[in-house]
Amino acid sequence: MSSTQQDAPRLVADLVVERLLAWDVHRVFGYSGDGINGLMGALRRAGGDPAFVQARHEENAALMAVGHAKYTDGVGVVVSTQGPGAVHLLNGLYDAKLDHQPVVAIVGQQPTTALGSEYQQEIDLTALFKDVAAQYVQAVLAPEQAAMVVDRAFRTALATRSPCVVVLPHDVQVAEAPEQPPHEHGVVPTVPQWRPPRVLPAADDLAEAAAVLNAGERVALLVGQGARDAGEQVRAVAERLGAGVTTSLLGKPWWDETLPTSCGVMGHLGTTASGWLLDECDTLLMIGTNDPWTEFYPAPGQARAVQVDLDGRHLGNRYPIEVGLVGDAARTLDALLPLLDERTDHAWRDQVVEQVERWHTIAEERAQGPADPLSPERVVRALSSRLPADAQVSVDVGSVTYWYARHLTLPPGVQAHLSSTLASMGSGLPYGLAAKLQWPGRPVVALVGDGAMQMNGVAELITVASRWRDWDDPRFVVLVLHNGDLAEVTWEQRETEGDPRFDTSQALPHFPYAGYADLLGLRGIRVERPEDVDAAWDDALAADRPVVIEAVVDPDVPLLPPFPAGEQMLESYHRALDLEGDDHARALLDGQAEQEQ
Repeated sequence: MSSTQQDAPRLVADLVVERLLAWDVHRVFGYSGDGINGLMGALRRAGGDPAFVQARHEENAALMAVGHAKYTDGVGVVVSTQGPGAVHLLNGLYDAKLDHQPVVAIVGQQPTTALGSEYQQEIDLTALFKDVAAQYVQAVLAPEQAAMVVDRAFRTALATRSPCVVVLPHDVQVAEAPEQPPHEHGVVPTVPQWRPPRVLPAADDLAEAAAVLNAGERVALLVGQGARDAGEQVRAVAERLGAGVTTSLLGKPWWDETLPTSCGVMGHLGTTASGWLLDECDTLLMIGTNDPWTEFYPAPGQARAVQVDLDGRHLGNRYPIEVGLVGDAARTLDALLPLLDERTDHAWRDQVVEQVERWHTIAEERAQGPADPLSPERVVRALSSRLPADAQVSVDVGSVTYWYARHLTLPPGVQAHLSSTLASMGSGLPYGLAAKLQWPGRPVVALVGDGAMQMNGVAELITVASRWRDWDDPRFVVLVLHNGDLAEVTWEQRETEGDPRFDTSQALPHFPYAGYADLLGLRGIRVERPEDVDAAWDDALAADRPVVIEAVVDPDVPLLPPFPAGEQMLESYHRALDLEGDDHARALLDGQAEQEQ
């Protein structure tokens, strides 16, 4: 450090960066701009800790922060300038809000002396963020306020598992920071600390829950992301009750889907076995889940239900439960297990195992089905046996989410994340980059559709190309399912409206994804034949640099929901396909419906 830098005053921006380190933040995502220049200077002076990761767009930076929170179970931090930069953050912050992830956004603002004058790029940022950051959004208007606001943002993000926003006007950023805030009226002391509580239900409530579960003859477990650290406890409870287990989309990485009673993901994109399980059970135990697909739950009155969730606001939010237990999943199940009776009648468990085996047969048949030129199910299913045990997976939004949910079996300990409740296209590459930057010595596989790739992924490949040489393990494999169609929306048009495909809205412009990877100095592999799929995965996972696999797949492969709910949608599908005259899609749909029946 030069003598000039040593003599320079410590600014509020420096204080904020120091506070980030105190909160154990060593990486922030963002994009620069004049409104945040003071903070950028402080990050430069910090010498790379925290590191600044420049995305190609503020939305992607915010999605990276959400991905960081999901992969690390810590706080993701994003920074941006005021005006358009702030607006661009909203999509990622809503992703954090809806999937309950702790994220802190530090957003620049014009000088306080200019606010209210319709100044350049002036937006009322507190009003802009008041919904997405409902738990905490605050502008820093004085140097003495800065540490307190940053600390409260982090504590609130962690305590409520939600995004929080700190608005930092430019003149405050570059004001001199107080060495020690004065001990006087109107100045609030603060400390950068938060510790998670130990939350356990009352003994009477546990006993009541156990009574409901013990009375059930056909028990099902629905497991969500709240079971992140409770895999052993969930398995012990399932075995004690002889239960079948299904997961939400966010719960999939936290449950071992190789177990014989594992029915896979539930809901519209779920499996045949999950549809059967929730249609046949008489008792339901929900653990750390708030899955919105209510029509795929048991019918109200069909099943008695118990729910475990750390956030009491979620209890009874999706299904009419009898007993709601507010508590940490692992500790609550540890306390519940001794109260549960060991099952001696295995008839229900045997039925579950039979249905799981039936689903595996169906899934394999579908993957080998008569697609033209290539089945997307075949491509994703081929990854299961090849996915490295130390890999991390990111999944984008679209039809690729269905194939991930139904066909990719994750090795124990392999995380996979996506934008679930917001379901924002374009999240796959930002999420994958967040995972790779956190653990550069582990391979990453990103599963992306061509629509999402054109939305954000093509741009963020530039980020991959600029950074991969710094990674201990250069493997970053992007599978692009290239079908030239916004396939999920196409099938939704048929399902919900009975409308034929609207080519003007659904067709995507051609783009050479593999060729673009080559252009960036990465490697591109284009696959059009089923017999080339396995070799493409093998080559990509052995490559010395990031790889884009461009798989040319059939857009007519149906996104049929599992029966019985899916059966109610067949008439609408048929009406739309008859209007289109698409005999190929109709044949594929009818074949899948026959399997479900």
